[in-house]
Amino acid sequence: MKHPERRQVRWRASASALGGVVVGIAAGSVGGIAAGIVAGWGTLAVVNVVWVLLEVWRMDAAQTRAHATAEDPGRRTARLIATIGSGVSLAAVVLVVVQARNAQGIDALALAGIAILSVVASWALIQVDYMLRYARVFYQDDRGGIDFAQQEDPEYTDFAYFSVGLGMTYQVADTTVRSNAIRRIVIAQTLLAYLFGAVILATIINLIATLG
Repeated sequence: MKHPERRQVRWRASASALGGVVVGIAAGSVGGIAAGIVAGWGTLAVVNVVWVLLEVWRMDAAQTRAHATAEDPGRRTARLIATIGSGVSLAAVVLVVVQARNAQGIDALALAGIAILSVVASWALIQVDYMLRYARVFYQDDRGGIDFAQQEDPEYTDFAYFSVGLGMTYQVADTTVRSNAIRRIVIAQTLLAYLFGAVILATIINLIATLG
């Protein structure tokens, strides 16, 4: 299980990086450096999100446990890249919004679309990353820590439900957190989710005012 898992990670990283570079160069040649960074990062994030969800969505509880506890030396590096990259993309989005104000017609619409796509993609990437993290902590050494109010062991879809719920509402719904380790992760996720939620709202409001 270890070696196929590592190959999957390498393939995903290569495909997302290649897509990001190609789209970033194309967008940058037309809209400038900031637009290129935003479009490239947005593409990288979308590829990662779609790839991971296609890989894990149909896994049952046993497969989820095996996948979540498989050794992957690059997990922390990938998480760091996702967090830093998302932060950099937010700064670039501000520049793109300023560009959109000075642009007209189709150029303004294209810049607006790039800005919104990048922020939403970054938000989604963070939720997926935390989904994987919750599953790993839950199943590692049989720690548990989340009560899903069911007899069956949780699958990735259960962890996705937990993560996306926190990302959208900043609170747990019909689940109960029962460990300090999970609570610390929840705090980090909700702070990031709140930041991105505020930026998404501000970006949309600014673009509506600009294009209106």
